[in-house]
Amino acid sequence: MTGSEVPHAFRLAYVPGVTPAKWVRIWNERLPGVPLTLAQVSSAEVFGVLRSGDADAGFVRLPVDREDLSAIPLYTETTVVVVPKDHIVAAAEEVTTGDLADEVVWQPLDDTLDWEKLPGRPAIERPATTADAIELVAAGVGVLVVPQSLARLHHRRDLTYRPVSDAPTSRVALSWPQAEPTPDLVEEFIGIVRGRTVNSTRGRPQTPAQPKKAKRKGPETGAGKAGGAGARRGTGGGDGKPASGKSAGKGTRAGSAGAGGAKGGKGGKPRRRP
Repeated sequence: MTGSEVPHAFRLAYVPGVTPAKWVRIWNERLPGVPLTLAQVSSAEVFGVLRSGDADAGFVRLPVDREDLSAIPLYTETTVVVVPKDHIVAAAEEVTTGDLADEVVWQPLDDTLDWEKLPGRPAIERPATTADAIELVAAGVGVLVVPQSLARLHHRRDLTYRPVSDAPTSRVALSWPQAEPTPDLVEEFIGIVRGRTVNSTRGRPQTPAQPKKAKRKGPETGAGKAGGAGARRGTGGGDGKPASGKSAGKGTRAGSAGAGGAKGGKGGKPRRRP
């Protein structure tokens, strides 16, 4: 986050059936100084909450209007039919919409499935909410087709559910108001939902690497190199071992003779005159 931003909280909306507990836990571990507040909002109202700024981001059900909202699809839910436990459907592992042809299939006003044609027999009215439709099913009147998470949310001991193989499905997404750039806290939450590690730098400003300083070396002259080689040759043999005392003595006498010869050659003795 930039130093100029001092956030007070991150506001997250979510529609019924979505369980954000895992992501909230990770948020609290990574950003303990920024509280995350939750608000459950109906599928019909959640987009208005995002547009009004009452939430920074939200778990919604697709489709999303991409003109002013961004979205990342997360997963697709299994669609199930909710029936009483003694219903004939309960004896099957999976059913099709054709198996519901003789049933009254409720479609509440907050239905999240995009039906081309609702299966079964038409109901006299539409319940206001999914919870109201569940009550009707529990009373033995009709059945209800919903995403599996909603069947779990409204679980009752006298009801059960079975997958419907050819029914429309519901896709859950993370959505937020479009902005350029994306707010830092929204980027943080996107990273958590996408599974980025705590050390990931995506979406965060990066500090440029500092160039390494080159080590300074002292100048090497020809005399220095020669002197070093001469010193090595003078103090040891070719195999790196110190010269023996006998060898060293010969070397010293040879050196002295060489020096004397040089002096004799230079001065010499005077010739006799005839």
